[in-house]
Amino acid sequence: MVTPLAPAPAHPGADPAAAPRPTRPPLWRTVLHAPFSARAWRDYAYLLVGSIMAAFAFGTLATLLWLSIILTTVVVGILLFALTVRAARVYAAAPRGLAGALLDEHVATPRRRPRRPGLLGWLGSNFGDLDGWRSIAFIIVSTPVTIAGAYSLVILWATSATMVTYPIWWSVYDPENVDSAGVVRQSGLQIGEFYFDTWPRAFAVSAAGVALLFAIPWVARGFTTVDRLLVRGLLGPTRTSDRVDDLEVTRAQAVDQSAATLRRIERDLHDGTQARLVALAMHLDMARDQLDNSPPEESARARELLERAHRDAIDAIAELREVTRSIHPPALDRGLGDALATLAARSGVPTDLEVRIASRPSPAIETIAYYCAAELLTNVAKHAGATRATVAVTAQDGVLRVQVTDDGRGGAHLAEEGGLAGLAERVGTVDGHLALSSPAGGPTVAVVELPLTAR
Repeated sequence: MVTPLAPAPAHPGADPAAAPRPTRPPLWRTVLHAPFSARAWRDYAYLLVGSIMAAFAFGTLATLLWLSIILTTVVVGILLFALTVRAARVYAAAPRGLAGALLDEHVATPRRRPRRPGLLGWLGSNFGDLDGWRSIAFIIVSTPVTIAGAYSLVILWATSATMVTYPIWWSVYDPENVDSAGVVRQSGLQIGEFYFDTWPRAFAVSAAGVALLFAIPWVARGFTTVDRLLVRGLLGPTRTSDRVDDLEVTRAQAVDQSAATLRRIERDLHDGTQARLVALAMHLDMARDQLDNSPPEESARARELLERAHRDAIDAIAELREVTRSIHPPALDRGLGDALATLAARSGVPTDLEVRIASRPSPAIETIAYYCAAELLTNVAKHAGATRATVAVTAQDGVLRVQVTDDGRGGAHLAEEGGLAGLAERVGTVDGHLALSSPAGGPTVAVVELPLTAR
């Protein structure tokens, strides 16, 4: 059998599997092809459509800012100013989409941070929205660039068309001009005292118009390049926000992995060590029963040791159950509502429970919410002198809210070394928030706000 030989590489030592590099077309071909290329027409469309959008956005922004300043004294201006920042962020989707469709400049939408509930939370979220302010900066900076590009485009097109057709309308209309010496010139164009009043000069104007036609795409590309940089720099995520997003994802994974590890340890302790201790206690019971039939002088010392071992085993089982319960309450396997119902039933103060959660939070958030409620109810039972407590759990706008209220004596505060301070630190690990209102005489209201998913 004859094996066909592989073709030799074009150059000694060259890799035959290597793909040939595309060759760049010569400059003259690029210049001649520019007016008829799809990229040139996309640049034209971007400048024309973008200038209309920019003019509308700039006018709207100026009006809103002016009204915000005028109405600031009646508070409405503050709300309108916050709404302006929000509206600028929403509008930014339009130039991002236009740049992606026509300039092939695809920029990701910056992720909006979850806001806190209430009017103050809404105001804080909008005034603190860096991407909203960057969108305002984009409108202010890009508007003159885009409008100047569209204006230049129209002027250059009109000039080119006028120059290209100059021999035609010059011969048809036979325009007349008078030079400085009083001589009548049949010229429609002039540069100083130089008149285009002959056929060679008329065709020279036409040739210059054709050259200008080939230059227009490069002028348009210059304007769109500036706009492309503005879109990329002001409407896309910043390196810091990308880094924050990466860190949030990493931390969320770490928190969830930690919660999963705790659940695994709880199961191992429950199914392994605790089961062995229970078996030990049973065997000790059997040994104690067996010793009941032994002579008293032989069994007294053995019985004493067995009794001590039995007590130690019972104590170890009780402590181990507390440890496993503190690592991960088994009731959480059935959901936060069932776990809190069990917690409220075991509370030292009669507790009412109200849970309104449409979707289940992540395991890490459920665990933190449960321990927050447990710690707060423990404080109510120990220190508040209350006769009744209420636990209300709601989920809205991506925020899980746990509110514990009691009718005790009040006066609670966040001490540096107190349990509530540790609770605030625990809540802060997932960007949560703890608020406490406890005037003297009560009532005490503690509110824990957590994201529905660890981030």
